[in-house]
Amino acid sequence: MKLQFWAIGKSHEPYVKEGVEMFTKRITNYYPAEWDIIATPKNAATLSETGLKKKEGEIILQGLQKDDYLVLLDERGKQSSSEGLAAFLQSRANESIKNIIFLIGGAYGVSEAVMQRANHKWSLSQLVFPHQLVRLILAEQVYRACSINRNEKYHHS
Repeated sequence: MKLQFWAIGKSHEPYVKEGVEMFTKRITNYYPAEWDIIATPKNAATLSETGLKKKEGEIILQGLQKDDYLVLLDERGKQSSSEGLAAFLQSRANESIKNIIFLIGGAYGVSEAVMQRANHKWSLSQLVFPHQLVRLILAEQVYRACSINRNEKYHHS
């Protein structure tokens, strides 16, 4: 199973880059993992909120393969514990899912088409975080879930 992390926006800010890279490298001890930062459309400033979500949605949907398992990070999604995320990952591995994509949408969220395509909607918290921090939290939590599944001490260190 391969893990991909997609985010709409700018490349990692220096204050999160090191952490994201460190946790992503650790994840690769369990699964192949990579980030894809999807640039905001060039004419974003001229688009309405709905228009921007639609344009970003088209880019996202074009990049997805039919069998990709899409996990949308969404404030209205289901919350889970670290152990719950670990169980979720293990279940996807047991189902022989080949590719899981964790998607962090743009500033206004995602289009309805992307919402409908998502296999799972996940909320990290009821709190709102800057998109850059969400990247770091996501990478750390996925690494934590992997370490839980292997019964390693990171989760309790």
